Parts: sequence; structure tokens; C-alpha cells
Amino acid sequence: MSPRLTRRSFLKAGALTADAVASAGLQAPRTAAAAGGQELCTLLDIRKCIACGECVSACREVNEQKFPEPQGAMPDMLPHNRVKIADWSAPEKREIDHRLTPYNWLFIQTAEGRFKGKDFEINIPRRCMHCRNAPCSKLCPFGAAFTQPNGIIRIHPEVCMGGAKCKQVCPWHIPERQSGVGLHLNPLPQYAGNGVMYKCDRCYHRIADGKVPACVEVCPEDVQQIGPRDAIAAQAYDLAKEIDGYVYGDKENGGTNTLYVSPVPFDVLNKAIEKGPGEPHLKSVADVMAAPNRWATALAVAPVAGVLGALARFKPLATNLEAEKEDNDETQPE
Repeated sequence: MSPRLTRRSFLKAGALTADAVASAGLQAPRTAAAAGGQELCTLLDIRKCIACGECVSACREVNEQKFPEPQGAMPDMLPHNRVKIADWSAPEKREIDHRLTPYNWLFIQTAEGRFKGKDFEINIPRRCMHCRNAPCSKLCPFGAAFTQPNGIIRIHPEVCMGGAKCKQVCPWHIPERQSGVGLHLNPLPQYAGNGVMYKCDRCYHRIADGKVPACVEVCPEDVQQIGPRDAIAAQAYDLAKEIDGYVYGDKENGGTNTLYVSPVPFDVLNKAIEKGPGEPHLKSVADVMAAPNRWATALAVAPVAGVLGALARFKPLATNLEAEKEDNDETQPE
């Protein structure tokens, strides 16, 4: 029996490679083959999840440097009845782990009930689904949400204005806003968005280094696998056939890169989970971008997003260049 890989051992060892895991006698996770922009997909066999919370803790530890750090008082937004301040930065709110927040990008939902005359308790790790034709990426008016060639959906914190369009068009309403940070504080602190939107970015920095996401690597029960989408999708359906189970995520919203396999139908699980702000549903979802008006909106938004995105990116770049120039000037002999 393989030894338990705890958060403590994970953090002590740092980012374990597949070889290091194998040499330690552990089952190596499926590696994320991202070379050449190959589309990556995650399979979650939720029969195995014991809700230990190791994935939640590892996600927070590894991505902590990306979390927002508001500075000073937050400006009241205008109009007051349209945009509200969303502040999760207090210490007690940062520790919330039972729902999605700007400081908690992964949490565990638990479904309890009866199916075919038997009781069930199933734990479901929830985060961004990383849709293949993501409406957040297509419809962001500022170009802050974007899709990498390997299928990872990200939100650029230096470009996002916090307008929450991504949350509005997401079928699961995944992204969460933190006020008091972001680009809008410079040009229009009271009229533009109010913060930055945050969500799982599937540890893109680790994948770029040939590693797997922290949640995948640290799981002691081997709940998750990540790899090329075609192979993962085939594996998901093979597993579902083997256990007489069900797949969620392959058809939802036109297809996602997060596939769940369960022995209980997802409509049954959906009725059994707590749902609300930061707690997404498990309903069947039609393709949001299939609606004709969605593509019209996307085409109309694209030029504006390109211009705004370029301007937004230019300012941080110019600031960084100026800072480098000042550093160089200071190091020059008088």
C-alpha cells in the first residue's frame, strides 16, 4: 500500500516530479503533456474522494502569491445600486474553504442521498471547468479572460477591470471578485468594474515547467488524472462503462476540460448538494456560445477587447520598464 502523501510532505518536498514520486514508492500521477500547446483535460473519479482537503490546501499554498492584496481604503462605486464592493481580504474571510472565493479556487462539495435503494455519500472537488469554447474568454470586454493553446482558461489580473462579465456568462458562475485591486484604481476608481476576478488557472505555471497541478499531485487517493484530452476522455468513458456510471463535463457547455465520473447520475447529485454563491450546480448545461446572439456579441466585443487589452497591458509594461531604468541608473557610477 502506498504511503499517504500529505500536505506537509508535499510542501516539504516542493514540486515533486513524476520520477521523484515513483522513487518514493508512490503511484505517479498522469503527467501533463503540454508540449506544442496540446489540449489538456482532467479526469476526476469522484468515487475515490474522501474530502480530506489536501487538494484545497495545496491549491492555496501553491497559488498564494497570485492572491489579491488590497492597499488602502476601497472607493465607493457609482452607481451605488449597480456595483457593490466584494471584499474577501480580511483574515477570517481568506480562510473560508467551503465555497469559491478570490482566495479559495477549489473546494469540496458533498452529496448524500439514496440511489437504486442504496445510500450514497460522494465528495466532488469543484473549481473552474476550463470550457473548450469558454464564454468568459470570448465575451470579456477587456480581453482579460483568455484561453491558452493547451486549453487552460486564465484571467489576467493586470488587465481585468472586475466587471464580472465572466461570472455572468459562466454557466456555473465560477469567477469571484476582489475589490480594491486592479487596473481600474488608476484611471476610473469609482466607475470601472471594481476589482479583479479570480478563479482556478490550473496551476499554469507548474504545467509550463512540465509538472502537474498541485491538486492532482497531492491527492492521496489518486482521484485526479491529467493528460491529453482525447486520451482522458476515452479513459473517462471506459471508467464509466466499467462501473455502470456517468460522465459530466464532456457535453456540458459544448464540452469542458474537466470530466467527472460518478456511479450516481449527476442530476441526482445536483439535488443533493448545497448550491448558492460560490457553490456551483451540477445541472446539464447547453452550449452558451451556440446561441446566435452570443457570437454576434463576441465579434462586436473582440475589437474593443483587443484595444483595451493592449492599452491595459502597456501601462504595467511601461511601469516595469521605468522601474528597470531607475534601477540601472542607481547602479551607474557617478
